[in-house]
Amino acid sequence: MISGNSIVALSSGRLPAGVAVIRISGPQSRFAVETIAGSMVQNRVAAYRQFRAPDGSVLDSGLVVFFAGPNSFTGEDVAEFHVHGGRAVVAKMLEVIAGFDGVRHAEPGEFTRRAFLNGKVDLVETEALADLVNAETEAQRRFAVQNAEGVQSELYLNWRRRLIHARAMIEAEIDFADEDDVPGSVAETVWSDVRAMIGEIERHVQGFRAAEIIRDGFEVVILGAPNAGKSSLFNALARRDAAIVTEEPGTTRDLLEVVLDLEGMRIRVTDTAGLRETPGRIEAIGIERARSKAGTADLLLVLEDLVEPVPIDAIPPDVSALLIGTKADLLPDESVTLARRYDAVISTRDGTGLAELLAEIGRRAAVQIGHAGDILPSRLRHVELLNETKRFLLAAAAEDGRGQELRAEELRLAADRLGRIVGAVDVEDMLDVIFAQFCIGK
Repeated sequence: MISGNSIVALSSGRLPAGVAVIRISGPQSRFAVETIAGSMVQNRVAAYRQFRAPDGSVLDSGLVVFFAGPNSFTGEDVAEFHVHGGRAVVAKMLEVIAGFDGVRHAEPGEFTRRAFLNGKVDLVETEALADLVNAETEAQRRFAVQNAEGVQSELYLNWRRRLIHARAMIEAEIDFADEDDVPGSVAETVWSDVRAMIGEIERHVQGFRAAEIIRDGFEVVILGAPNAGKSSLFNALARRDAAIVTEEPGTTRDLLEVVLDLEGMRIRVTDTAGLRETPGRIEAIGIERARSKAGTADLLLVLEDLVEPVPIDAIPPDVSALLIGTKADLLPDESVTLARRYDAVISTRDGTGLAELLAEIGRRAAVQIGHAGDILPSRLRHVELLNETKRFLLAAAAEDGRGQELRAEELRLAADRLGRIVGAVDVEDMLDVIFAQFCIGK
């Protein structure tokens, strides 16, 4: 599909900048280059030119690159103007280019949408490009690059090919059982492969939690009684005064969050209100939020003051937790044995145990993420369609006396759901939602 109009947008970062990249895609790209750069440039070779408006006035000078379709990102003719990154320069360039007949400003994600519609990327690769643009940590970058290169898509397409082959074999056995070139009784081999695929899909779907942690972060929640040192630890991890620290109980009344980049992994740390039995009305709301947040955490840091320990009873049984002894700098030397029941002993005043605690958090996050090379479902949309695929496969593989025709139809429906993940079948209703997440210029 080649669009009848052209789109233009700033495709580089926030202004002002040293260099700004203005991208145009569509049939007017060649005309824009010839008009602004003075003449056409060699395909896929950067050329230094002076840029002029149609009235002859100088706009700027810089590099221009032309990519002839279909060998471009969008599959259409694409041009890029590399100009000085001042706001006025970029605004004037965009004004001039958008002033040409048949050229308009791009909508969010429209360049990538055209790439998808022209068969340059599939839906999974499209989503991976969005993840790559938004990546903040090394783990997120690796995950996005792997998916953008088509590894995840190939897994789903391979399952789909196997199902199409299985369905063909079943239907061939039904229609041409008396023909010599149709293997006798292929059903046993086909259903054995279908059952194996059900197990493969189940194991793959189980990896979604690891993908969530990579994309959204490993959730660490700090719990403890009032004055257990929660906000002090929170500030120490954030390396700034993100939370108010006083000796007055109930100072923290709401959830405070900071995001850490720990060994390339996104770690989200939440400070909570101190847990106690007789709080005030407003403080009680904070305590309820703390208990609720603890139930969704990947790891709890349960703090106790080593000098005056006050245990709490709000630890969910199904959430991993570390019992942390705080204020180690105030602990007498002869009381060191008291600290042995804790998983870690720290002091935010002199830094005791903080490096070891961070290392343990990083280790636990790495275990949850798993091996860096694992292929994981990267969107809830994928998981929902994979679960539907598995449901149809279970129905197809069930030996419940139904005819082979109905079981073959279940295989068709399963293959259809896999095709919806990568966009191999009609997914028009999902496109607006997916591309709305992109920035303009991508």
